[in-house]
Parts: sequence; C-alpha cells; structure tokens
Amino acid sequence: MLKKLSLAVLTAEAFAVLTFADAQTFTGIVSDDHCGAKHSAANDEAATCVAKCVQGGAKYVLVSSGKIYQLDAQDKFKDFAGKSVTVKGTLNEGTITVESVGEAPAQ
Repeated sequence: MLKKLSLAVLTAEAFAVLTFADAQTFTGIVSDDHCGAKHSAANDEAATCVAKCVQGGAKYVLVSSGKIYQLDAQDKFKDFAGKSVTVKGTLNEGTITVESVGEAPAQ
C-alpha cells in the first residue's frame, strides 16, 4: 500500500512540474523537417523551399543555435516560412508547445 501511495505522489509531482513549466523564448529560422538546418539564414530562397516542402507534407521546425525543434502549432508558422522568428513556448522532449510567434527584430 505504501509503495502505491508513493508512486501516486511521484506521478502527481511529475505532472505538476510538466503542467507548470515556465515558457521560454527561442529565436531562430523557420525551416521544415525535410531540409532541417539547411536553412540557417532567413532569405527568399529559404522561404520558397520551406513553403514547397511543407506543401509536399513536411512540417515546420525551428532551427536555433544549431538545434532543430519540432513545433506543435503548425498553423501559426505559415506566414513565417524561411524567416527569422521569436517563439515563446514550453520545451518538452524536443518539441516546443507554442504560445506565440512573431518576426524577430532585425539585428
């Protein structure tokens, strides 16, 4: 009985941590899961390629600091293909649960 209670408490604590994880801000290039990090700069060529790949069934991803992140809210990225963006969301096992996305400020 004590083992079951301990397991229930640990499960509840783990769920609470996942549920209340802090949102992070990520800045990078919107690419696709076919080309991945090939699009490491925001430009018209990248935008055209990403749009074509997504039309062919690929999914949008974020390339940031050499890492590729999956994005849960695919519909939010249509206008940002091949562009530099800032994404606010929660990272869990390589996927960002997106709260918001916007074009990154020019540097």
